[in-house]
Amino acid sequence: MSAPLPPAPVLGTPLSSAALRVMLLGSGELGKEVLIALQRLGVETIAVDRYDNAPGHQVAHHARTITMSDPAQLKALIAAEKPHIVVPEIEAIATEALEELEAQGVVRVIPMARAARLTMNREGIRRLAAETLSLPTSPYVFADSLQALQEAIDGKGGKPAIGYPCVVKPVMSSSGKGQSLIRTPADVAKAWDYAMAGGRVSHGRVIVEGFIDFDYEITLLTVRARDGQGTATHFCEPIGHVQVNGDYVESWQPMAMSPAALKKSREIAAAITEALGGHGLFGVELFIKGDQVWFSEVSPRPHDTGMVTMITQWQNEFELHARAILGLPVDTSLKSPGASAVIYGGADAGAMVFEGVADALSVPNSDLRLFGKPESFVKRRMGVALVHDADVAHARDQAKLAASKVKPRPAG
Repeated sequence: MSAPLPPAPVLGTPLSSAALRVMLLGSGELGKEVLIALQRLGVETIAVDRYDNAPGHQVAHHARTITMSDPAQLKALIAAEKPHIVVPEIEAIATEALEELEAQGVVRVIPMARAARLTMNREGIRRLAAETLSLPTSPYVFADSLQALQEAIDGKGGKPAIGYPCVVKPVMSSSGKGQSLIRTPADVAKAWDYAMAGGRVSHGRVIVEGFIDFDYEITLLTVRARDGQGTATHFCEPIGHVQVNGDYVESWQPMAMSPAALKKSREIAAAITEALGGHGLFGVELFIKGDQVWFSEVSPRPHDTGMVTMITQWQNEFELHARAILGLPVDTSLKSPGASAVIYGGADAGAMVFEGVADALSVPNSDLRLFGKPESFVKRRMGVALVHDADVAHARDQAKLAASKVKPRPAG
């Protein structure tokens, strides 16, 4: 029997001696919503990012800019700010520093520092899932050079060939960056270069995965939350999504799937999140074919495809994460089916203006989030359109319609 949990954090008054201070490492659009959810519960928030005026910086009590992958900078900031809780929101973080501080009792890390380390790169989490937990995954090999990548595909060195088609990803990246599908030998060098350019931290290492002929993929938002003196696992309704070049472009909830596939999905999600431990929301990505389910990835934080929950659930993924962090009850129930669609910047520019917002919000049952990013790129996510509707297919069409009506352009 596991030991009783330590007492839940005591909520206080921000900017006072009684404040409960929570630091987010990574303050993009997802972190911004977590900060807002924490503030609604009286938490004093510290937003940290690698660039000034990140979305979360704009709403937090305190905004700080550092290189979060630098252990010295990270330790110095935590020593100066003295947060009670640190919440990693991106992958490129000096997790060894967090493990050291957690072991010393300096700070609590969400869900745990070990989970942040294992999930910050695809090698740690894939080995945990496939080799320790024996969860079903695609065949895979890690490669640290273009030659090793080609050998993994061809099956040289006595190892089974991954073959074509296959998927190549940097061991550390976010939102699908650096990920590509290799169909022929002519694609291999280009995929290696793209992976090296797209990685959060340059490790010169990739994972090459055998392609699974799946019907669809889902995100199963899984919440580990306090339940008396123990921990309970809760599941949101499955989220379907479409990715282009590894980057999410639309999502919807619920995703229709067989009872057997849903049961297996929950079993896999429960196994991987229990192995990672701690409390908080996890985004578990799974491939589905009929009743078969394969584990793909897990993030110990809100997931970009889960932005749809801002219009579909009574408590969205950010509120669920905040409540689980604070030891509070959670409710994962669905309010209405719905969908989300991404709004891209469409230009490489600084200050942007957004035309067509009124037209977008004229779409029935719609809502928008404009993230407030200080710099735009052609394919940078600058906002999201949300629509609720009893019919998921109609919600998807309407969300894409609303997104298409927003026209970002450089100011001036």
